[in-house]
Amino acid sequence: MTLREKTAAFIDTPRFRNFIIGVIVFNAVILGLETSKPLMATAGTLIHALDLICLYIFVVEIVLKLFARHLRFFRSGWNIFDFFIVGIALVPAAQSISVLRALRILRVLRIISATPSLRRVVEGFLKALPGMGSVFLLMSLIFYIGAVMATKLFGNSFPEWFGTLGASGYSLFQIMTLESWSMGIVRPVMEVYEYAWAFFVPFIMVTTFAVVNLLVGLIVNSMSETASEESNAATDTYRDEVLTRLEAIEKRLPK
Repeated sequence: MTLREKTAAFIDTPRFRNFIIGVIVFNAVILGLETSKPLMATAGTLIHALDLICLYIFVVEIVLKLFARHLRFFRSGWNIFDFFIVGIALVPAAQSISVLRALRILRVLRIISATPSLRRVVEGFLKALPGMGSVFLLMSLIFYIGAVMATKLFGNSFPEWFGTLGASGYSLFQIMTLESWSMGIVRPVMEVYEYAWAFFVPFIMVTTFAVVNLLVGLIVNSMSETASEESNAATDTYRDEVLTRLEAIEKRLPK
């Protein structure tokens, strides 16, 4: 077995994967501690040193993967994601520009690529995006129609909430999320417009209970398909391994 093959086998072991997950979690805690000014005043040097050690470990991990898989490393979207996240921290300006320093917390997202169950969730979400686009278009049409109607119906009496198309859209979004929708918006409107409920109740029924649940259904269905594909792929891989072993045994048997 060559050095490259040994390296590939090593980085694929559960022990190495769990170690990287542990470093990611530890680094997340360190980055959180950096937000405490009193703690940084007393132990800032140690915290920065630990953060740097975590970064070095991530760099070594990327180097090992590049050595083991060569250009095949960039065939995986998750590997490219890891490469980008670690690369941000290596930019010299990242230590001086506050925005780039804040982006270091994105390293925590590497736990997604290191955990198969989380990868399935994200992959399922990404696969659901095309279908979600149609739902978002439907939602936009409903909001546009509702905003125009609300502006014409309630804009004169409640200009703060429904005076413009943008204000109406934001108010309707608040109503859709059910955040202070009744006592905060709808009941005051109903004190002036007695039958305003005939507009708001159907809007909530369509957006909150129908369209939003449709989005949830699309995501759940996509995740289920992703899990099924992974299961089928694992079954095919196991079958191929069994067939390979059987062929090897057959060749050893005397004819």
